[in-house]
Formats: sequence, C-alpha cells, structure tokens
Amino acid sequence: MSDYEEATSFLGEWGRFQQQVFFLLCLTVVPNGFTALSMVFVADTPLHRCVVPPRVNLTAAWRNSSIPLEEDGGGELVPSKCLRYKLDDLLSFSERGLVPGVDVNLSEVPKEGCLDGWDYDQSLYTSTIITEWNMVCDDRWKNPLTSSVFFSGVLAGSIISGQLSDRYGRKIVLFVTLAFKTVFALIKAVSPSWPVFCALYFVVGMGHISNYVSAFVLGTEILGPRVRTIFSTMGVSLFFGFGYMLLPLVGFFIRDWRMLILVLNLPGLLCLPFWWFIPESPRWLLSQGRVEEAEAIVRDAARRNKIEPPPVIFSPLQNKRQSEERTTHNICDLLRSRNICGISLTLWLVWNSLTIGYFALSLNTANLHGNAYFNCFLSAVVELPAYTLSWVLFRWVSRRLSIFSTLSMGGLSLLFIQLIPANLIPVAITLEMMGKFAVSTAFAIVYAYTAEVYPTVLRNTAIGACSMASRLGSIMAPYFIYLRSYSVSLPYILMGSLMTLAGLLSLLLPESYGMPLPETITHMQPFPGCCQKTPYTATHTEEDEEISSEKKNPVVT
Repeated sequence: MSDYEEATSFLGEWGRFQQQVFFLLCLTVVPNGFTALSMVFVADTPLHRCVVPPRVNLTAAWRNSSIPLEEDGGGELVPSKCLRYKLDDLLSFSERGLVPGVDVNLSEVPKEGCLDGWDYDQSLYTSTIITEWNMVCDDRWKNPLTSSVFFSGVLAGSIISGQLSDRYGRKIVLFVTLAFKTVFALIKAVSPSWPVFCALYFVVGMGHISNYVSAFVLGTEILGPRVRTIFSTMGVSLFFGFGYMLLPLVGFFIRDWRMLILVLNLPGLLCLPFWWFIPESPRWLLSQGRVEEAEAIVRDAARRNKIEPPPVIFSPLQNKRQSEERTTHNICDLLRSRNICGISLTLWLVWNSLTIGYFALSLNTANLHGNAYFNCFLSAVVELPAYTLSWVLFRWVSRRLSIFSTLSMGGLSLLFIQLIPANLIPVAITLEMMGKFAVSTAFAIVYAYTAEVYPTVLRNTAIGACSMASRLGSIMAPYFIYLRSYSVSLPYILMGSLMTLAGLLSLLLPESYGMPLPETITHMQPFPGCCQKTPYTATHTEEDEEISSEKKNPVVT
C-alpha cells in the first residue's frame, strides 16, 4: 500500500463520495462514443451513378443504357459509379432511332466522367458529407482523409493535454476541453464546406482525447485500489461503449448528417454542471505541494461518507516527498532514463498497434455484408462483454499475460479471415467480431495498465504521450480500410500481423499486478520486466542516481 492510500484508507472503498465520482466521471465519457465513430454514418458513401440531365432528349432505351457496366469486387457486373457514355454520341444514336446493344455495340461507345454530377441512392441516408460535397470518384480520397484529420487533432490534443493536466490540474483540463469539444462539434454541424468541416473536426479531436484522458486519470487517482480497477477497466470503457451503441440507434432515426451531429453532441452540455460535484485529484495537489487543498477534499469526502477523519492526514507524507514532488516534470522525462525509456517505447508500439486495429475494424462496419446500422450496433455490443472480461483479467490475472493473450487472440482472428471461403460471409464476420472483441479487451487493459505503471508525477503526461504515439495508428487506420479496393484480405493481414507482434513485445513490460501506484519515478518497476515483480522501496538505485544527477544539472526543454 502506498503512503497516499494508507493515509486515506479511513475513507473506505465505496462510500457516497466514491460512488459520485465514479458515475459522474463515467458519464463524461459517454459523448466520446458518439464523437469518435460518428463518421461511420456521417461520411458513408451510398450507391451512386452519373446524372443524365432531363434536358438531354434520349429515348427510354438509351437513357436506361447510358451508364456502362463494370465488374465489382465480387466479379458481378454493376453500373459504373464514375463514368457514363458520352452524351453527344447517345443523343445522335437516339435521334437516328438506333437500338442499344442491337444496332450499336456499347463497348465501342466513348465514355466520359460525371460532368453533371451524381445521383445518390437515398434509401439509407437522406444526406452525408459525401453526398453534400460530392466526395466520390476523383475526390474519394477526401473520405479517409477526413477521419485522419480528426485523429490528427487527437494527436495534437495528446501532445498538450497531458502536460497541461499535470501542470494545471486534472479537473480544469477535463471541463475546459469538454466544453471546447462540444461547442466546436455543434458548430461543425453548420459547416459550409469540406475544408471548414475538417478544420472544426480537428479541434473536436483535440478536445475528444483531452477530456477522456483527464477523466480517466482523475478517477484513477481519487478512487481506492479495488474500485480503481473497476473504473479503469470496465467503468469508463462500458460507458464509452454505451455511447457507441447509441450511435447506430440515433443514426437509424436521423438520416441527415447535420441533424445527426447536432443530436449526438448536445448531451455534452449536460456534463458541464458536474464541475460542482467532481473534486480535483488530491494526489495531484500533493505532488504540487498544495497539502491544505488536498486535505480539505479528503475531509469533505469523509463528511459525505459520514466518517470522522484523523486530525492530521497528509503532513508526514508531504515532508517525506517534498523535494521531488515540487519538481516540474514534462514529456521528456518519459525518455530520460534507460528504465522508463524502455517502458515508454514498448507501450507506444503496443498502443499504436491497438489503435490501428480498433479504429480500422470500427470504421469498417459500413463495408460489411448486411445492414450498416445493425453491423455498427453489433460492433458496439461486442465491446460490452470485452470490457467486462478486461475487469476480470485485471482483477485476477497478471498484466503481461492479459495483454499478450488478448492481442494474440485478436491478431490470429484477423489472420484467419483470409482463409474463409467467399461464400461463408457469416463466418468471416464472426471472426472479425472476435478480433474486435479481443482488441477492445486489450485496449481497456492497456489503458489501465499504463495508469498503474507510471508514477503520479508523470501519470497524465505518460497516458497522453501513449495516446499521442497511438494516434499515428489512428491516422493510418482509415487508409487500412481504403486498401480493400486493392485486396479485401490485405487490411486483415496487416492488422493481424501488427497485433500479434505487439502481443509478443508486451511480454517485455514489467508486472504491476498487486503493486501500489508509484508516486515518484524511482518507484517504477524495472524493464524488461520478465519474471520480476518487486514492490517499490525507498532504496538507492541506479535510477535514483540518474534522476538525482538530472536535478543537479537540469536540462532546459
């Protein structure tokens, strides 16, 4: 048990105070399920074909034959989405009374692009950003780029939010970024053009990751060991999953992309009053030397739990760690010593592979056989048992074994998809959902593990940095789906290989099962962590020497 946990053990694990913090923080995460994956419907591409204007006086036979046939991915002949026969030639044939396919060989008729625009099938959507700004054919590259712009915003938010949270506090960053994200998401619904939409979506991405990470770290630091495990694995993840599940349900009834964005983002405003009910992290306040404020929060928690607090709570703890806790830390500390550098680089690779798998599989639901809304709902539903399993594994199984097994299961499930015959579509979808299940489980475990392995003085910065590194994967994820146009199996082969490799790398990470949360850098477990599991002690180590040397000779960054 750490000094902080020992000092606050009198509060108990699950009083009124802990219950309030737990559920309110989880509720702030629900809108993130909307934001992250709304592009499944907002940017879906419906069936389309070139417009043949009514002003062109063609006979019914020639108008019906104005679009050439092409082979789709399955070898079937379907109308072209981007070409039509040259209208001047068709008009000439029509005026001369010729019959298509009888008097004229259509394969010899010249073709042209969709000079008059496209007709879009509206049986599934009233409008999407694809139909609004004609992002098809020569402009279809804009579709994956739109999602990548959002994830670039997430990358930018990951870079700055962790350091802001470690410097100014978890609570203020949580609510500022929550308001920031909600307001810009609502403005996005009235975007006049694709560039404006992308610019606003970038800002939404920055707020999206910032409020999620801040809420995650705040709950991890306030709650006790047992409740912390539930919160960090099952709690925030389940509420994110509920938001994801609501996305296809709301989308089913609202088929216009502008109205859909408005309805999905209005609930974010309802979370802002939580400011008056969620406290700042006492751990963070102590790391900043603000003992009186931390003690006031704990005393208020004791009052809510109807417990009498001791006369002195934190003074001995503060005197013991005074010198290091007042040291300013930044993202460079994650690479400054050999031990923490090894942990950081390995976790960055694992996070990157997980993010590619999670978002590529989530965004791919619109391409699966069957109804897009049902497939999206199914993809969301499989996350709920996945997050429950993550809590079970986190509660009773070692961290390394949990991460390795789930990553390996996800990777192998995706690799097996290419072996399934084309006529066994349900089997292929089942394997893909098994991959999504495994990736979701691993993601929840890795998030919680990262919070465990890093110390309080660097925890938010570390999670932000891991999220930042993983965003390179999320930026690439839409293009993994784009590879389907070259080979349907190629995305699954790449994702499966990456996740299997990440699973093997995870065996190098230190074990944190049963360990107290480290308070300082010197409390971190050694790397590589194979067969090593020792509670931290205040002994003098090589890591101490490196940190001590850096304090005497600070590096200006």
